[in-house]
Amino acid sequence: MKFYLTLFFLLFANLSQAELQLYIFDCGRISLPDVSIFGVTEGETEVRELFVPCYLIKHDDHLMIWDAGLPLSDVGEVGGSTRYEVSLIDQLASMDIEPTEIDFVAYSHMHYDHVGAANIFRDATLIIQANEAEAAFETPEEIAAYRPELYADIINSTRITLNGDHDVFGDGEVRIFSAPGHTPGHQVLYLELNEFGPLVLSGDLYHLEASRELRRMPTFNTDRDETFRSMDKIEGLIESSSATFWIEHNLELANSLDLAPNFYD
Repeated sequence: MKFYLTLFFLLFANLSQAELQLYIFDCGRISLPDVSIFGVTEGETEVRELFVPCYLIKHDDHLMIWDAGLPLSDVGEVGGSTRYEVSLIDQLASMDIEPTEIDFVAYSHMHYDHVGAANIFRDATLIIQANEAEAAFETPEEIAAYRPELYADIINSTRITLNGDHDVFGDGEVRIFSAPGHTPGHQVLYLELNEFGPLVLSGDLYHLEASRELRRMPTFNTDRDETFRSMDKIEGLIESSSATFWIEHNLELANSLDLAPNFYD
């Protein structure tokens, strides 16, 4: 009898688990003439170009965007320090997804290379840390990499304001972890994928593998001590959950991943 009860509960748990899929989009590249702004020297890393990702999370019938890439105005531009070939909008359209179908949006932070398509998701519910909203919406001039015109249309969007960690769907499968320091309300994303396993998306907790290995941070982080505390917190999460950790800007990693319309589940 005990065996059959155990089997029943295992089968029920499997049936009740939400369908969770992660799609990765190429939302641009940033060339780096000088890596010293990231707290490393020219000799400590060979990286001279960053990948700029956008992500789509499908949780049963809900769709969520995590990070929205370079500004849409960069699409097709030739020269300069950025390159963006196919807009996130067109990439979603190729999957028959319209911006109005997105239920939730959450950005690791509001720097221009993470909110480039934010305005088109004005109908989605914005999930944001309270201190990030305050900095980005009320005093954006204090942080150089904020470009208010990129997110002007979402200031009045329906909002879930956070003061810490958050379980997006209430089942532990999509969780936001507060990790301030890079910006006042920086956050990272944890996914409990069924086949792939636990996964943490870094935001800009680190930009380079060398940043993580050497425990370095950009010179433009808003709070050095908070950054170190966030590093410790997320490294603890990775260890306790045995999660895979993706540094979002890692181009070498991106080149090894399956981009949309392929997905991880």
